[in-house]
Amino acid sequence: MLCPISLRKPDDFHLHLRDGKLLEAVLPHSAQTFARTLVMPNLATPIVNARQARTYKENILRILHKFRYPSNASSPFHPLMTIFLTEETTPQSFYLEDSERTSPPLERSVFAGKLYFATATTNTKHGVQHLPSLFPLFEHMEKHNIPLSIHGEIADETTDVFDRESLFIDQHLEPLIERFPELRITFEHISTKEAVDFVSERARSPNKLAATITPHHLLLNRNDLLGCGLRPHHYCLPLVKRERDRLALVGAARSGERCFFLGTDSAPHGRSHKQASCGCAGIFNAPYAIECVFAALQPDKPAELGCLELFTSENGAAFHDLPLNEERITLVKKTAPYRTSLSVPVPDPVPVPDPVPVPDPDPVPDADAEEEIVVFTPPNQPDDTESLQILRG
Repeated sequence: MLCPISLRKPDDFHLHLRDGKLLEAVLPHSAQTFARTLVMPNLATPIVNARQARTYKENILRILHKFRYPSNASSPFHPLMTIFLTEETTPQSFYLEDSERTSPPLERSVFAGKLYFATATTNTKHGVQHLPSLFPLFEHMEKHNIPLSIHGEIADETTDVFDRESLFIDQHLEPLIERFPELRITFEHISTKEAVDFVSERARSPNKLAATITPHHLLLNRNDLLGCGLRPHHYCLPLVKRERDRLALVGAARSGERCFFLGTDSAPHGRSHKQASCGCAGIFNAPYAIECVFAALQPDKPAELGCLELFTSENGAAFHDLPLNEERITLVKKTAPYRTSLSVPVPDPVPVPDPVPVPDPDPVPDADAEEEIVVFTPPNQPDDTESLQILRG
């Protein structure tokens, strides 16, 4: 194995940071590893306009300063903010001031719009039900170079949950890119061979389509979720699929194709919200996201390492017309084991699935109580005495 390994500092183009005490607990894990993160807006109260996005960003930066991960030139961590698109969203929702319409993307209050269909995943009851109602908004986004990130799944109760992504391609994504060929679209957390093939083929034609792939979709198939008992900490949306789909995703990430890049979709939930009669979808992979990608791709030649760096650190920046990061990270062999959980103070507003049965009221927890979040880690080989980890200060 090539070790130590030096990589251009990566970006994460799909991250859930939550809010409150949960935000404080999980944010440092992304700030230590990534230079830029695209922050998702589906909080319990969704971020729907530039004013709310600015407030959320200021809160993130305040916590970064508290933990000494400053957002500045010497030690950059830049949260890129999104807003939750609804059928009431207007072009003005993207801007605090009209002057932002002509500002460079990094100087805008809102970097991208995020599209969820109603009830597609956590905290999405305010999502879109009738996509054509957003076409005037998409025209504005296309004209002003505002990226559109899409949770690409059909969200009706009659559709088999394993087919939601493939049907979304046929029913919505293909017509959308035909109608708005200059709209910069990211098909997020793809999970099927059909999605890989579609994005790869369409990226060769004159449109602006790309896809993110998560560390857990690179490592897991549906046997890992359902094969020998239900494993709730492997439950995410979109669901992990067949082994042929996982291998297609690994092939896409290894390919170096510019249309594929990393979006961790790291989504923390407390253990009690995962191990429940109606458990939450989401996998918290931020502490070891890059280590998981390395475990899935297993580069052992310089050329393969170059493709990994394209996937984690260059393709996403190029797609969004951002400068490449100049800092680097180093992966080394360590004798220390991976951390498997994180404790977070409660109570805190933790997101829940939509829709969800109304439970009996929970007792008010003790002020000093803690909730445990399970950390997704790379698989350990039976004979491993060391683990590959980022060298952190």
